[in-house]
Amino acid sequence: MTDQTDRTDHPDRVPATGDRLLAGTRPADETRPADETRPADVTRPLGETRTWPRSFADRMTAPLPGFAAMVRAAWSGGLRPRRSDVVADLPALPVAPGPLPEADADTIAVTWAGHASWVVRVGGLTVLTDPVWSRRILATPPRVTPVGVRWQDLPPVDAVVISHNHYDHLDLPTLRRLPRRTPLFVPAGLGAWCRRRGFTRVTELDWWEGAELGGVRFDFVPAHHWSKRTLSDTCRSLWGGWVLTDRGGRRVYFAGDTGYGHWFTEIGRRLPGIDIALMPIGAYAPRALLRPVHTDPEEAVRATLDLGARIMAPMHWGTFLLSCEPPLQPLLRVRQAWAATGRRRADLWDLAVGASRVLEDGSGTV
Repeated sequence: MTDQTDRTDHPDRVPATGDRLLAGTRPADETRPADETRPADVTRPLGETRTWPRSFADRMTAPLPGFAAMVRAAWSGGLRPRRSDVVADLPALPVAPGPLPEADADTIAVTWAGHASWVVRVGGLTVLTDPVWSRRILATPPRVTPVGVRWQDLPPVDAVVISHNHYDHLDLPTLRRLPRRTPLFVPAGLGAWCRRRGFTRVTELDWWEGAELGGVRFDFVPAHHWSKRTLSDTCRSLWGGWVLTDRGGRRVYFAGDTGYGHWFTEIGRRLPGIDIALMPIGAYAPRALLRPVHTDPEEAVRATLDLGARIMAPMHWGTFLLSCEPPLQPLLRVRQAWAATGRRRADLWDLAVGASRVLEDGSGTV
């Protein structure tokens, strides 16, 4: 079931020609001077109602291709994987649901529920990232792997973080399963949408702002992406990633959706010592169309190094077939790219759907 009031043509499709090039964009790999943005120590109170600009189009770091580029991509290779690739790869997609690890205030653990949905245990809190427990989302084939964690097996959810408003990241049927007093941390401009749906503890943040809940700090950081949920709301809300920091200073970075660019180095500089980076590696082909908004596996590894993160946990693949690469290709390529760096194989947490890892000193364990 979809939210019929929020319809658009595709949750991750680039804008049509009229929306395609918005003022203030710059190439995704162009470095900004550090003084252009605020320091990452601005703390906002929880739940405040704020006023935002009408558009965040000036935050885009690359122009998005329009309708003509989509047509060319469709002619050159399509926007979905070939049926033969799907038939060959689906049986090999890793799915291994297991019990959630025991967690207390000193535990950092992550469980991949599929796509960009994680169950993050940090500082004694259970946090969901971009929770999508629905079988299908608008204008997209149904998920090809089951949700890794049954909803009834979740512990009480202490908070939810949302990266942006595309349908494969902001799923209303899933949010409706939550108590309306569940704290939501959302990008600037998305709070009104959440409050209209009955949520009473909504914290909207701009880039480089943070808020604290139960001893855990939630920092909202930039991403190379965009937002759109209806035909008339392109870039009306912001997009970004989240850095969760526990009392001991240990950090989990959730990238959401992003292309590759200068922001990763800046995030690592402002919020050093990231322990785990939850990085998107899928929905990248054709590159001419999706390069500005989705990292490929090699770019995701490079971004992890830019962040200075110790561990990379891939996501955003093997769940919804949003683009034309073969379903298993992201996993194979990210393993090769990681090996090429010389980093420890144990620090690539290439989890099966439903699998978990617990952060230990120096390593992660199943």
